[in-house]
Amino acid sequence: MGDFAEAVRERVRRAREAVAAAHEAGDVYAVAEAREELDDALRMARDLGVDPGAGPEDEHEDPR
Repeated sequence: MGDFAEAVRERVRRAREAVAAAHEAGDVYAVAEAREELDDALRMARDLGVDPGAGPEDEHEDPR
């Protein structure tokens, strides 16, 4: 599952970047969309047993 697990981690990484960029831009709608994508990516990782790595949402921080 190496390549697949890496693809899941990459999806999580890109989603985290999108959340941070949307916050930085102050775009509330983009934040909501990016957050939804991140939640989906993290759910997929959890369901498949893939460690997505630590991120702000794991520490209950808001990246604002």
